[in-house]
Amino acid sequence: MVKQTTIQNEVSLKGVGLHTGKEVTITFKPAPVNNGYTFVRVDLEGQPVIEADANYVVNTQRGTNLEKKGVKIQTSEHVLAAFVGCDVDNVIIELDASEPPIMDGSSKFFVEAIEKAGVVEQDAERNVYVVKEVISYIDEATGSEIIVMPADDYQVTAMVDFGTKVLGTQNATMKNISEFKSQIADSRTFSFLHELETLLNNGLIKGGDLNNAIVYVDKEISPETMESLKVAFGKDNISVKPNGILDNLTLHYPNEAARHKLLDVVGDLALIGTRIKGKVIANKPGHFVNTQFAKKLNKIIKIEQRNQVPVYDLHKEPLMDVNKIMTMLPHRPPFLLVDKILEMSDSHVVGLKNVTMNESFFVGHFPGAPVMPGVLIVEAMAQTGGILILSSVPDPENYLTYFMKIDGVKFKHKVLPGDTLVFKCDLISPIRRGICHMQAHAYANGKLVAEAELMAQIVKNS
Repeated sequence: MVKQTTIQNEVSLKGVGLHTGKEVTITFKPAPVNNGYTFVRVDLEGQPVIEADANYVVNTQRGTNLEKKGVKIQTSEHVLAAFVGCDVDNVIIELDASEPPIMDGSSKFFVEAIEKAGVVEQDAERNVYVVKEVISYIDEATGSEIIVMPADDYQVTAMVDFGTKVLGTQNATMKNISEFKSQIADSRTFSFLHELETLLNNGLIKGGDLNNAIVYVDKEISPETMESLKVAFGKDNISVKPNGILDNLTLHYPNEAARHKLLDVVGDLALIGTRIKGKVIANKPGHFVNTQFAKKLNKIIKIEQRNQVPVYDLHKEPLMDVNKIMTMLPHRPPFLLVDKILEMSDSHVVGLKNVTMNESFFVGHFPGAPVMPGVLIVEAMAQTGGILILSSVPDPENYLTYFMKIDGVKFKHKVLPGDTLVFKCDLISPIRRGICHMQAHAYANGKLVAEAELMAQIVKNS
């Protein structure tokens, strides 16, 4: 079991936003378990919180931009990649502007800040999504594609081809997240000269200089463009190196562009909200395809988690057999619908019923096509929950249990003779004054067959 982690101490950095050009202070703070990554705009009234969630992505022009209730976070990917790469699960990220500082255009300084703060384990298990089959997303307009397939670790491969001689085709691979800090984190963002001209002309790159972005020269530089670049970067002279990039900057790796695209993939997929155990292959990745894939995977994971079937040892000696159950529940055959209690705590209970052809309801429901009535599945879940609520009093034999409310009932699969039904009931709120509010699920044949939100009350039998 791998535990969740957070940072040990608070740490801050200062810099300039790449696109806004605004001075900004970013502060990382420890966060409780299951917090995930949350941005807090401390410069706004009420200090609104924006979770790092793929569903809040509103724009992917020149970065991954989030928005919740009108509050924005721009270019979130480099910061998020640093936390994934440092194996941190929970952190609060405070900003006094909409955009984190660009620093040198990589995740390097964020990683160094996290290491300075320290990483500590927390008392909760890390939630990891284990990839069992290939999942893919294709952007038909660009030909970009991302897939994830089963693997023993979180691995990422990025393949880039921009159709230019100066950059060419590049690949980068991270075989394990432990390689991020040393092999990926210091890979800087990049731009082509024709893109840079457009951005400068539209006032969209106010915090850039030759120290935080690699500029690939994919066209001849006109005298007018050269002068505007000098002004934009505050340089007296600018020239092009033999390898086709603007001067004042040396590549860390021959394939630094591919490594940075891999960094972006790691940061964007942090928006899934769950760690991944699988191999990601990204062909011509970009923020749009990355975040669309993150949204798709986020949806798949939520559906699977909602329908996930818990595994219990049905051959293990039960916590209660049918005789013990009858000392607590007032129900009797043929209306006693729980055979065993497998486990129980202060907040949940698991019960079992073996469905046989001898059930009285199969006589009329339906002749020649026996199906267990849905209302009796709900009743069986309620009886299981009744064991939990009656366990809260010293003399359960003196109480009766009555329904108060049933909500959100869904029947997903038929229950037939020969099936073994497993019921799991979890408290939604603590039991108070004999009132029990719980979420109940029924499983059979490795599938969720029914679910319902139940409320019941125990009343002393007069």
